[in-house]
Amino acid sequence: MNTKYLLDAELKPMADNPSIPRLTDDVLKELRKNIGAQRIELGDPNALGIGREEIFVPSESGLVRCLLYKPNNTSDVLSPGYVHVHGGGYLLGSPEGSDANNLHLCANLGITILSVDYRLAPEHPIPAPLDDCYAALAWMHGNALELRVDPKRIGVGGESAGGGLAAALALRARDEGEYSICWQQLTYPMLDDRTGDTEHPGDPLVGEFVWTRHSNQFGWDSYLGTAPREAPQVPARAKRLGGLPPAWIFTATLDLFRDENINYAHRLMAAGVACDLVVYAGACHGFQLVEGTEISRRYREDFDKALRRGLGCD
Repeated sequence: MNTKYLLDAELKPMADNPSIPRLTDDVLKELRKNIGAQRIELGDPNALGIGREEIFVPSESGLVRCLLYKPNNTSDVLSPGYVHVHGGGYLLGSPEGSDANNLHLCANLGITILSVDYRLAPEHPIPAPLDDCYAALAWMHGNALELRVDPKRIGVGGESAGGGLAAALALRARDEGEYSICWQQLTYPMLDDRTGDTEHPGDPLVGEFVWTRHSNQFGWDSYLGTAPREAPQVPARAKRLGGLPPAWIFTATLDLFRDENINYAHRLMAAGVACDLVVYAGACHGFQLVEGTEISRRYREDFDKALRRGLGCD
């Protein structure tokens, strides 16, 4: 179905660029090869008065690579912490792809950020990706004093698959009761393995651009492998949402995840969890990455205000 006419005027060029090719194992290998050949230009943290370093945090399976962003200040005041999880359909991506955004957040909100280079599917299906994120959360809590982070103000967040992992991390942290999370910042999170399958095709007006129904099913099948299709790895299948941290969920009217995001927000509210839901009209998956548009500027402002409030930034 052609839904280009529903796109925001400034986003219409997105319709002229093909979505991710129809995914197969061979196509995924080629995508990774092409992405790996592209050099990501990292920003200069020194120019912003912050620090960035590659670290490796311990886990039961070995070491998990992360990028740590930290304000360069000598204040005795503890800063909030934020565990960030990148997107990529559980198949692609790295912390470097979110470097500009994390530099911005660290510099402007004064928060310490740990961006997780979690293991990717299909080579590493669940529980590996979630275990890596949990190890990052554990490390931030365990090193809060050295990092000058307030352990009561550690939040989690991410985009797309990263948002799904952040939501899963909040569920796991609640259930295990070892590490606290004060906030969930979820941008069009990938929450429900049923979206786009033959029994749940959904609204035909969503999912034409960037991330399609086929991509979604390929991503979920790769991520779950033979594991049960249940929470926490599939947040939308959680039977109980009470006791989770407050959430801010961003989604878009043409995003494949729109309805699962709205449904999850409604379920959080019904469970007594404070949840803000923002739906951007005329936007699709990845819309906020189109620089120079009014809608991406509005998202940036909304995102920063939400995270500032959720983490209690001064």
